[in-house]
Amino acid sequence: MQGNCFAAAALTAALIAAGPAAAATKVAIGMSGWTGFAPLTLAKEAGLFEKNGLDVDIKMIPQKDRHLAIASGDIQCAATTVETFLIWNANGVPIKQIVQLDMSHGADGMVVRNDIEKIADLKGKTVAASAPGTSPYFVLAWMLNENGLTLDDVTIANLEPAAAAQAFVAGQNDAAMTYEPYLSTVRNNPDAGKIIATTLDYPVVTDTLGCTPDFLKEYPEAGKALVQSYYAALEIIKSEPDKAYEIMGKNVKQSGEEFKNSASYLEWQDAAANKAFFDGGIQEFNEKAGPLLLKIGVIKEIPPIEDLVDPSFVTQ
Repeated sequence: MQGNCFAAAALTAALIAAGPAAAATKVAIGMSGWTGFAPLTLAKEAGLFEKNGLDVDIKMIPQKDRHLAIASGDIQCAATTVETFLIWNANGVPIKQIVQLDMSHGADGMVVRNDIEKIADLKGKTVAASAPGTSPYFVLAWMLNENGLTLDDVTIANLEPAAAAQAFVAGQNDAAMTYEPYLSTVRNNPDAGKIIATTLDYPVVTDTLGCTPDFLKEYPEAGKALVQSYYAALEIIKSEPDKAYEIMGKNVKQSGEEFKNSASYLEWQDAAANKAFFDGGIQEFNEKAGPLLLKIGVIKEIPPIEDLVDPSFVTQ
């Protein structure tokens, strides 16, 4: 049954490619190699986007630059963390979240040297983290704030998650903010340091896919197709996990088994989870994240929730 399911998806893609040219809606999605985004890659590789009338171009763009690609029109949609959408909208880049992708359950974290016993010990230390406006920077601020420190109490070395983990294992910096699959680089090198806190301790990382209001207005069926393709990818992961993990892992230079291990630290969000999230979860999160972003100077005002989401695509 599992093989038949995946074979059917592949066959559908082949038939679409071989058949008459259809008026597929073109859409470019900006994302990264973060494990939580991988079902989008699977949806493309398995022909699910094509099946739903989309011609999708996935572009790997660092989180710190994704809003620039949105603003320039280079991409119409992006996958990133919820608070990042809040930041983009507050800073003049309108984009509405249409589906929750994943919830981190230990997939994002802070790594420290083995002689550091608690987060409060980081005062005066150097922490590698992405630039302001990114998820690692936000999670760092959150963890410090919960432990009586501020960003002013540490020196931040701006490194993207993969580079932060690699530099840490090589002996650079006192701590680093990273996420899977790169967090496992440290997990697998205990002599270099340890994971002192993750999103199991601070559940503040959840990701969504959003598109510009103009795109959603012009192509409302495309918004629906993106959501349905994502859900279909989750079904493939359930029905034929080994093959799905192999495809998703290849995108980030991991084996299927390595990818499976990374994915165990997060939970992809199905239709039921999405309805609950857009019916109160995202509002609750923004009420906590907004004031912190104001405090650390990343935004000057908190945009209204109606500017941040379009729940219609998960409630249809």
